[in-house]
Amino acid sequence: MTTRRSTPAPVPAASRRQFLAYSGAALAALTAAGCSAPPSASTSTGASAASSVRLTKIGLDYPFTQLPLYSTLVKLSTAAAKKHGISLLTTNDGANADTQATNLNTWLARKVPAIVSFPMVFEATEAIAKSALDAGLIWVTYGGSLEHQSADIQFSFREGGTLLGTAAAKWAEEHLGGKGKVAFLTDSTIELGRERTKGMIDAFTKLAPGVDVVAREQAIDPDTGLARTNAILAKHPDLNLVLGVTDAAAYGGYKALQQAGREKDDAKTFVGGQDGAVPSLLAVKQGTFYRASAALAPDDIANAVVDVPRAVAAGKSDAGAQVPITLVGPDDTAVIDDLIAQNA
Repeated sequence: MTTRRSTPAPVPAASRRQFLAYSGAALAALTAAGCSAPPSASTSTGASAASSVRLTKIGLDYPFTQLPLYSTLVKLSTAAAKKHGISLLTTNDGANADTQATNLNTWLARKVPAIVSFPMVFEATEAIAKSALDAGLIWVTYGGSLEHQSADIQFSFREGGTLLGTAAAKWAEEHLGGKGKVAFLTDSTIELGRERTKGMIDAFTKLAPGVDVVAREQAIDPDTGLARTNAILAKHPDLNLVLGVTDAAAYGGYKALQQAGREKDDAKTFVGGQDGAVPSLLAVKQGTFYRASAALAPDDIANAVVDVPRAVAAGKSDAGAQVPITLVGPDDTAVIDDLIAQNA
């Protein structure tokens, strides 16, 4: 179940790259007149004033179409929206920041009344979000916070990393005597990634100080996780632990270790990730050395995608949501089965 939050997290100062001119384009043709969304007035805190209206459309902009969560999120959000007589629109950004900016500006021009967007470049997306609010549209930031927004959806970012890092450190103490080698697959590009990474690394290194950190590599998808872990194994074939900022990246690390000859149930190996992706959950359930996932429930995320903009449209001041996260291991078969069923 999602929990409401009234105070947005700090706006990240860094960005991975700059949008092309799209993100700064002044959408002069947009006006609030005739828009089906509530009129909004952006403030220095990103809040917006809204009168109660009924939404008929929500645009979900999730750019990372290569991640396993994408298709599940679209399916479940579409079903959740339909229950309220709302149609769900989607973009196909292909993990490209410039394409995302173009698609978002198209939605603004068409006056899509509510937009839920996971920005690839948070800093540059401010201009688009501000234009949305100025045009009387609802803007919900997914996976972080912007200065200009109606509300946001967050995922216990640092808590997920802390849960994973703590579990891995405990395992290392029990099964490696507090010694060994660990590699972290990280993300420094967005608030979600930075917070998960910090929680994961801080918890592990504090609780398992005798385990050598041999690598910290940027990776959020399976292919990159595979490639980065292969490179690490070339230097450290005795690598014991791979911890990922996403399950997708960690699963790539899991496959790299297998391809290097590691047995699936190797007693001296631990892989863990975050999100609750089905391949990772199955590997955990089967008792492999993929031992843990800090998992989000897809139903919770999909409901937030619909409920948060609806709450904004209803004039609620605490419309944002914090989606909870749960660490699952091989003993949590009932929870894993439920999560897998939600992804079906």
